[in-house]
Amino acid sequence: MGERKGEVVEDKAVRFNLLFAMSEKMKNLAVRALSGAVLAVVTVGAILLSKWTYGALLLAILAGGMYETYRLAACNGARPQYGMGLAAGVALFAVNFFAGTGLLETTDLPRLLTFYFLVMLPAVFICELFRRLERPETNVGATLMGVGYVALPLSLMCYIPAVGGVWQPWTMIAFVFIIWANDVCAYLIGMTLGRHPLCERLSPKKTWEGFLGGLAGAVGTGLAAARFLDADPWHWAGLALVAAVAGVLGDLVESMFKRSAGVKDSGGAIPGHGGVLDRFDALLLAAPFVFVYMVLVRMI
Repeated sequence: MGERKGEVVEDKAVRFNLLFAMSEKMKNLAVRALSGAVLAVVTVGAILLSKWTYGALLLAILAGGMYETYRLAACNGARPQYGMGLAAGVALFAVNFFAGTGLLETTDLPRLLTFYFLVMLPAVFICELFRRLERPETNVGATLMGVGYVALPLSLMCYIPAVGGVWQPWTMIAFVFIIWANDVCAYLIGMTLGRHPLCERLSPKKTWEGFLGGLAGAVGTGLAAARFLDADPWHWAGLALVAAVAGVLGDLVESMFKRSAGVKDSGGAIPGHGGVLDRFDALLLAAPFVFVYMVLVRMI
């Protein structure tokens, strides 16, 4: 009899644990969906409202992304210059924002960039002299990595809505939607049909099936964008392909950094999603490739 009671109690405990786990999972999904919806509204709204809100959005991503990049580097023993690195990133972004949005004469851009590379970046090396820390080359490298990994792509995004020298925010919206379509389609196809790992060492859940599904979703979104913008469908199909492939690589690059640092998320700024890098990693690596593509096909 005692054994029977014990089995009943144990069975109830197992059921309670399962129900608790399921409720926690549903709660996490709800938080993720709600924060994702809020983020989408803020992102789209900031892009469409004005050049200044678009710049503020990119600047917020820059600050959060650089902080998280330096935090990941610190987990590996580096001591990046948070203040100097952020100053260098903001300076680079400011020059390109004013040039990309037409608030600065493009003829002034080469001189300003020359000044930046000859003064701002060497200042990082000079600052390291006065810190008197071990492994100065690692610290300088980590500081400059934040500029190259986060600030440079965001600076190039200032030119994406400036198609043909005219401010067209819907072009940037289309680019963002292509990245999101790639993520969503890759997740759905990978979850249902995924069998062959894409890069098991860095991201065990990513599959080749999901990768191809993401490409199809991105290209379809690119063609829809071309129709909406009354633009060349071949140009937008190519842009979507470039963005999707680079976006997947961007996700793997961030996974590489997180795995090296021994953390699951780059931060906790976005409930249910992790940090700024976790949400915008694909966009960051895709931006330089999309910018070059747009220059080559004369979309900019």
